[in-house]
Amino acid sequence: MTRKIFLDTETTGLEHQLGDRIIEVACVEMRGRRLTGRHFHRYINPQRDIEAGAQAVHGLTSEFLADKPLFADIADELCDFIEGAELIIHNASFDVGFLNHEFSLLDREPVKELCAEIIDTLRMARDLRPGKKNSLDALCNEFGVDNSGRQLHGALLDAELLAEVYLAMTRGQDSLMMELELPESGTFGAAGQDRPPMQVLRASAEELADHARVLQEIDKESKGKCLWAALEQST
Repeated sequence: MTRKIFLDTETTGLEHQLGDRIIEVACVEMRGRRLTGRHFHRYINPQRDIEAGAQAVHGLTSEFLADKPLFADIADELCDFIEGAELIIHNASFDVGFLNHEFSLLDREPVKELCAEIIDTLRMARDLRPGKKNSLDALCNEFGVDNSGRQLHGALLDAELLAEVYLAMTRGQDSLMMELELPESGTFGAAGQDRPPMQVLRASAEELADHARVLQEIDKESKGKCLWAALEQST
């Protein structure tokens, strides 16, 4: 089963050709259309100033990033996390361009050599919704994904939202696969007869702990507006 990795970055500006750098990178893992709870998230010291326009978008400051690791310090971990996976990114040319720039500074191979495939959800959205606005916020609104905690861009929260949007955009593909896999008429007897018992797989303690940690990070990124965390507290 191919791993899917949803990736997002934040940067000092829009032009890596002019020296802009990555200051945050986040990835979340999916297998079989389910998030596994595994994720990779790092803030990075870019060793340069952040443009005012970029800071207004993500809210990250040079002071906050001053004690964070350099990209060179997290490159091995990042490569290990995404290696061999399908990489799913919204406006992939932007993030891949920045990642390739960072890798080139370290004499490392480009992203396409690490991953099985790179999928651009912006291109997918434009094919599905030609002529419409296809930003991540617009897609969240279109497909009913709760993005109320997204006052500022944040790589981890945006990667989580992108995973939900991707599932919504590709739901029809699942329906087609289900139809192809349905047994022929008569395979089962009357309703309820000869059907295998339903298996209920309960989360392990480790999986529950990972889930709680992800919710805490999302809640922190959204300044206490994580709906999932609020729902869990109310139950």
